[in-house]
Amino acid sequence: SVLKWITADARDIEQLIPEQVDFVLIANTFHGVPDQAGLVRAVAKTLKPLGLFAVVNWHQLPREQTTVLGRPRGPKTDMRMPPEAVEVVVEPVGFGFSRLVDLPPYHYGVVFERST
Repeated sequence: SVLKWITADARDIEQLIPEQVDFVLIANTFHGVPDQAGLVRAVAKTLKPLGLFAVVNWHQLPREQTTVLGRPRGPKTDMRMPPEAVEVVVEPVGFGFSRLVDLPPYHYGVVFERST
């Protein structure tokens, strides 16, 4: 299998990846997407049946507590989404929850499987 990394605006995924793929990762940005369900629909079209979609987000901690090199990092506290909020957006679009992964010290990953 071939691994190909693409760095771009995730809203353009259908144009960027015309062939279906096995895995899509969105890291540290899902909380700020204006049309989250629209993005998930585009991801679903890009994934093969039973393909995996992973969303990495910051834990729902106050920004002041998520420091790197002594400075607060990450999105504003009120923008942070708990894993359950991600599930509420992603599952109705045709995905099943697969697993939740803790990514210390400040992140988590939620992995979903595309329905057939």
